Amino acid sequence: MNRMHLSSILWLACACAGTPVGAFAQASYPAKPVKIVVPYPPGGAVDQVTRRIAQKLTEQTGQSFFVENKAGATGTIGASLVARSPGDGYTLLANDTTYSILPQVFKKLPWDHATDLVPVAGFNFAPTAVVVASGSPFRTLADLIAYSRSHPGKLNYGTGGAGTMPHFATEALKTASGLNATHVPYKGAGEATMALLGGSIDFQIASTPGVMGQVHGGKVRLLAVSGEQRLNSLPEVPTFAQAGSPGYKVVNFTGLWAPRGTPEAVLQVLRKNIEQAMASNDMQAFAQELGAVPNALSGKAFAEKLKSDALLWESVAGKLGMDKQ
Repeated sequence: MNRMHLSSILWLACACAGTPVGAFAQASYPAKPVKIVVPYPPGGAVDQVTRRIAQKLTEQTGQSFFVENKAGATGTIGASLVARSPGDGYTLLANDTTYSILPQVFKKLPWDHATDLVPVAGFNFAPTAVVVASGSPFRTLADLIAYSRSHPGKLNYGTGGAGTMPHFATEALKTASGLNATHVPYKGAGEATMALLGGSIDFQIASTPGVMGQVHGGKVRLLAVSGEQRLNSLPEVPTFAQAGSPGYKVVNFTGLWAPRGTPEAVLQVLRKNIEQAMASNDMQAFAQELGAVPNALSGKAFAEKLKSDALLWESVAGKLGMDKQ
């Protein structure tokens, strides 16, 4: 008798039992540790959030979900690694809004941005905030904008580099509000924050999880946050609409992508577990602690969010006139 491959045996077993093969794959995943690649250094907002969701997925599935940092080139090194990985659900990419910006920064990416990575889910939606040092003379966003208009070229803002989410988000605010400020790029978000604390820059835009430590430590002050409502953890900080800039609606997020070809049944397992994780009391508390909105956006809804963001960043890039790398 010819030997059958294990996969054929499993297929026949499922067929004989009246069980779809996809359901079998769904029930058996994950069968080994799952690697989540964070394309930035340890300690940043994406890294923090991904490590916590990985811990929760480990608890829920009984298999290890672990983070591996592969930083460099605005996150393209890590993303390229995942795009070249097998589509089996055991190597995933974590990223934020920056992923939608990449086509505006690079002439050619080492993977097909449109097809090689499949959106799994977005979670931990984080408002962006205008951040100043605690000793700054600017007490409100209106103060900052008014000064910048009456003193053109005097204010500067810092980011972790040209083409990053904070860079594009600040340029979007300049368009929405008439804010006048000069960009000063640094080697990372942490370095930009140190420059803010040291007085080398006047303000920065950051997602709330990246600066809550400094907020609680009394080192920085937030002038406004994006979103429809004030944060429960910072009720004294107005929204951009309340602060006089209703056209500014940039919200950051952390999300997961899988290599092209990952079975739909595996994606369903991931999405179900992420939704379950974000609905848990401890993840809700963790998100609010970071000043984020504890939410999960899966499948088609997440893909639509990415398309909407891509249109915004394309518009920002056009106004910037940036030369692609």
